[in-house]
Order: sequence, then structure tokens, then C-alpha cells
Amino acid sequence: MCGIVAYIGKKEAFPILIKGLKRLEYRGYDSAGVALLNGSIHVYKKAGKVSELEQFTLGKEVSATMGIGHTRWATHGVPNDTNAHPHLSNSGNIVLIHNGIIENYSSIKSELKSRGYQFHSETDTEVLVNLVEEVQKQESCTLDEAVRIALNEVVGAYAIVVMDLREPDMMVAARKGSPMVIGISEEGFHIASDASPIIEYTKNVVYLDDKEYAVVKRDGSFLIRTLGKVEKSPAIQKLELKLDEIEKGGYEHYMLKEIHEQPRVIADAMRGRMSAKEGWIKMGGVDEYATRIENAKRFILTACGTSWHSALLGEYLIEDLARIPAEVEYASEFRYRNPIITQNDVVIALSQSGETADTLAAIEMAKERQALIYGICNVIGSSIPRLSHAGSYTHAGPEIGVASTKAFSNQVVILTLIALQVAQGKGTIANSKLREILYELEHLPEKIEEALKTDAQVRKIAEIYKDAENFLYLGRGYNFPVALEGALKLKEISYIHAEGYPAAEMKHGPIALIDENMPVVFLCTNASAYEKIISNIQEVKARKGHIIAVVNKVDEQIQSLADHLIVVPETTEILSPLITIVPLQLLAYHIAILRGCNVDQPRNLAKSVTVE
Repeated sequence: MCGIVAYIGKKEAFPILIKGLKRLEYRGYDSAGVALLNGSIHVYKKAGKVSELEQFTLGKEVSATMGIGHTRWATHGVPNDTNAHPHLSNSGNIVLIHNGIIENYSSIKSELKSRGYQFHSETDTEVLVNLVEEVQKQESCTLDEAVRIALNEVVGAYAIVVMDLREPDMMVAARKGSPMVIGISEEGFHIASDASPIIEYTKNVVYLDDKEYAVVKRDGSFLIRTLGKVEKSPAIQKLELKLDEIEKGGYEHYMLKEIHEQPRVIADAMRGRMSAKEGWIKMGGVDEYATRIENAKRFILTACGTSWHSALLGEYLIEDLARIPAEVEYASEFRYRNPIITQNDVVIALSQSGETADTLAAIEMAKERQALIYGICNVIGSSIPRLSHAGSYTHAGPEIGVASTKAFSNQVVILTLIALQVAQGKGTIANSKLREILYELEHLPEKIEEALKTDAQVRKIAEIYKDAENFLYLGRGYNFPVALEGALKLKEISYIHAEGYPAAEMKHGPIALIDENMPVVFLCTNASAYEKIISNIQEVKARKGHIIAVVNKVDEQIQSLADHLIVVPETTEILSPLITIVPLQLLAYHIAILRGCNVDQPRNLAKSVTVE
């Protein structure tokens, strides 16, 4: 969840580290720090933003060609200067940054205290750096060997980078359950949690796998070994990421940019994977395991957060089109409740980052029980694709805003294509119906462009309800998951309490909340349930609730009931979530801006949840 950046080479490290930390701000954090090695170790760290750290270092010694930087999202210990990373060992010789959680830190800390070690912070990271120092003392070994031995003693998740004053021409990086990428250039090595701090300097990268560590040296040499000391041949990959993709491109916020990118990235997700004219879908991952997927007894979709809402739509699509039973599981619960999983199941794991800790753990459990794992994620080279038997990238491009927008839409597109291909293979969909859906898919980008034109109208609605304390979002069928996602977006970035419900469930509890202060967002684009939705609107209206209705067209009945109408283009019902979600994303964005909230970095949230 935190951000790591490190550099060793020919250039000045400090500007690289600061720029890298700014690139990693989207991951979520509450403090930042750097350590620079140049004859001595200088550590500077500060609670708050990277800009505050930068201000703090003015006039201080920052000259070095080797250093590490970190943005922290607090787990052990409150956010303050002391708990911020990097952390020094008791001798001051070793300095370390760490993402993740060391679960057995308490017992290690007690043992180290008995040996005379003192601790100044509340963090598990300070325990780890002193464990490395103690191993080095006991074994009289090099830094890399001390790190390897120490990591074999810890339980938990980590990505770490370590420097030693006595070995000033090398640094050690290691990972388990938290991402790490190493960039290789003529000027040196760049290490980071993801590619965003690296892309400016090189496109040649190596992704560390779980339980691997790397030793990078100033002379340009490096090696990778497992914690069992088996040497690995580094697989150098080319980054597809472009620098302009991680800039705001003239938009005020990343979130707004990413909302407006949806027409383009949805087209990217479909490109080469389908043809409405010829009536085919071709998903490489489905082709590879076609027989097993088409004959699956059950699909299990597992995810967290926004991806869980995409998965819920996937359940509807798979059962509706392919006629195979499907279940949706929160990854955080799935892994702990001893579920029944067999070799006849297909487990679809969804994650924007490809590094979500709970989803990764769910995958590992399902693999042990012989299920086929199909990964859907956005980040090339991340852990989920490497652990899956097959899968599909969403091709949404970098998503910097913490509140997911375009990644949600592209996940739904990929799930739609998978369901259609399986349905076509099984013969559960008529060719005429298939071509109708493919035709609508091809025209989705232009229809989403139309939906984006509601922006000014949505902003006016936001001005009216920006001070509301609660919101209710209601939808039926394919629009129920959209109601959940719309409510989540509002909660995430405006801090207004909001709930999404199936519209028919309103009478089973939520109707008690409705009064003259309650805005209720209705998704009214389902032709199959339109009259029932109108009845639900009447029930809210009778209790003086304020109605915001998202509709395909205006009729007298809904015009007389709704306080506000947002008209979006019409499409086939199964694709309607890809259009109805757009004004809800805009509504959350504008309300948050009007409330003075930081929409790209909402409080307490991180982009990629890599710890439990």
C-alpha cells in the first residue's frame, strides 16, 4: 500500500527519489522519507505530504548517488515523524524501507530487546532492520546474506530495500506479497513499487517474484536469488507504460481525466478481441482453456472493492448468457471460510493493480484445490497474471486516482466478452442476439461520450446536494451493482455516507431512512423493470425524498415524479451499466470538489491494498 523508490548509479539520487515519491503519491500515504548514503547515512522523514518532506530538506546535505525513499500508509504506529520510514538499525549502519506487515514482529522484538536492542518507533519495520543487523553480527556475513537469513525468520508480507554504510556500492531488495520492480539503465538501477517512478529513465525492467531478493551494484552488475539461495536468471521485460499516461493531461484531477478516458480505453479493451460484422469474439485466455471453461460446473468470481462490483456484474453476465452457475465472493472472506472448490470450477480473480493481497491469497487457495484460475487485471507484469493459469489484461492504462473509474468499466467489458465467447462456444446464445450485443459493444465508446456530456447538469445537481449527510442509490437487475458502485464512489471521495440497494429491497429496511433530507438516486434504464422502478420512485416521493433519476428517455410519468433527470443514451440492457455509471462517477467527483475534498488522494485510502 505504501510506495518504495530507490536508486544507485551515476546520477544524484535525491531528485530522482523526490520525483519518484511524488509519482507514488496516488498509492495513498501519511508520511514520507528518504535515506541517502555518501560516506554517512542521512535520513530525512516527515509526517504529511512529499512536498513537506521536500521543504524539510532545504539547506540539508542531500548529495549522494545512492538512496532510498518511502511513502508510508500507517499499520503499526500512528502517522508521525518517528514512525515514518526509512528506519535505521541501532548501530546506524543499516537503513531499510518496507511495505507490508511483519506478523511475528512482536516476538522478534522481545528477543532483540533481551539482547540489548532499543526501539524508538512503534513500527514492525524497525524490528526488521535490527533483525538484519543481529543476523549480520551472529553470522559475520554480507548484507545480502543477512537479509536472506532474516527474511526466512519473519512471517508476513514485505517489499524492502536495504542499504549498509559498510557496503556503499550495493543495495538489496526483496519481496513477498508486495510488488517490486527493478529498472535497468546505463546510469544505474531504479527500484520501485510500480513502474511510474521508473518510466522516465528506462523501459527495461525486471519484476521480482515472491520470496526472491536482488542485489544491485554501482558497477552495473546484479543478481537475483530465491530465499532458498537458488540463483535465478533475470527476465528483462519492456515497459509498455508511457510517461504522458501518468500525467494529468490538462485535467484538474486524475479522477476526472480517467472518467473522460473511458470511451478510448473501452475501445482499447475490445480492439482485436471481437468483430460485430463477422460475429466473433476471441479472448486468448478463454481459447487456451476453452474445453475446461465451457464445461465448468461453476464460476467463482473473487475480488475486493470496486472490482467486487465488476464481479457481481460478471455473475449476471455468465449466468444470463453462458448459463453456467456463478458466485461472487469477497476475497477477504473467501480465503477464510473453507469454501468448497473443485477442479471443475473456474475462479475469476479481478484486481486493477494485480497485487491485492486478499485476492492473491484467494488465488493461491483455489489453485491448491485444482481450480482453473483466470486473472483479470490492468497492470502488466503484476502478481495476479503470473499466478493465474490464463487471463486477460483490461488495457485501461495507468489509473492514478484512488477511486477506480475506468478500470471498473474495462473489467465489465472483459467479463462481457468472456461471457459472450463461452456462450457462443456452448451454443447458449442465438447468433442474432450475439451480433446485436457485439454491435452495441462497438458503439459503446460514442454512447459513453454522450453520457459524459451530462457533466454540467450533474454539477448543478451536486451543488444542491453537496451538504447532504446521506445518499441512497437504487437499481434493479444489471443496475443494482451500478447502485453499489455509485454509492461507493461517493463514500470514497466525498466522505458522505451512501448505500446502494436493489430497488425492491427498499421496503425491507432502507425506506425507514427516507425523509425530506434524503437524496435518492434511481437507475431507471431497465426496460424489463421500468414500471416497478416507477413504483419505487412513487414510494420515495410519498415520503418526501429527493429523486435523482438516470433515464434513457423522458416520459410524463417520471418527469412528474423526479426532482432531477439525467438522460443517457440507450443500449441493450446487459451493457447499460457501462453508461449509467458515468453520471454517478461525475456526481461523486463534483460533490467531493465542492466539499473541498482531495479526490485523487482521499483520506485513509490506498490505491493498491497489498496488506490484509
